[in-house]
Parts: sequence; C-alpha cells; structure tokens
Amino acid sequence: MENSTAKESRLNIRCDARARELLDKAATYAHVSISEFVLTHALAAAEKIVQAHENITLQPEDFHAFLAALDTPTEPNPALKKAFKRHAKQVSG
Repeated sequence: MENSTAKESRLNIRCDARARELLDKAATYAHVSISEFVLTHALAAAEKIVQAHENITLQPEDFHAFLAALDTPTEPNPALKKAFKRHAKQVSG
C-alpha cells in the first residue's frame, strides 16, 4: 500500500489474542505492517460491500426494456406539471 496521502484519521480496534496472533502472522507473511495489512484487506472488503449495494445489474432483457423506456418518455402527470410550475416561479421570482 502506497503512502501517497496524509493519514489524518485513527481507527482503534480491539480483538482477542488469537485474532491478533493470526493478523500478526498474516502481516508478516505479506511483508507489511499489521496496520497496512488490516487496512488493505478491510478496504477491499468495504469496496465489495459498497459496490454490491450501490450498483444495479440487469439481465439483458431488462436492460433493453430500460433503454426502451428511456427512448419513449411518457407525458408528465399533473403532479409533475405542478412541480415544474412551482420551480419556475421560485427560479424566476
């Protein structure tokens, strides 16, 4: 892990002796400090979790239906027309 940015935030964690021993051993095998080891692997896991919750994956037929819906917009309903009028008044007013 490259040290290209200043580290301004500290994260303290507590673990039992077995967990600490395992993390120390893994960090030693990886030739990095325990902090680097824990941070690198925690960030990798965090990115996977965030990506799983923030990305949308569609099956091909659903993707084509989505594109078709974008290509054929519907007429604005009364609530949307009212919102546009309210917005126009606020912006020009």
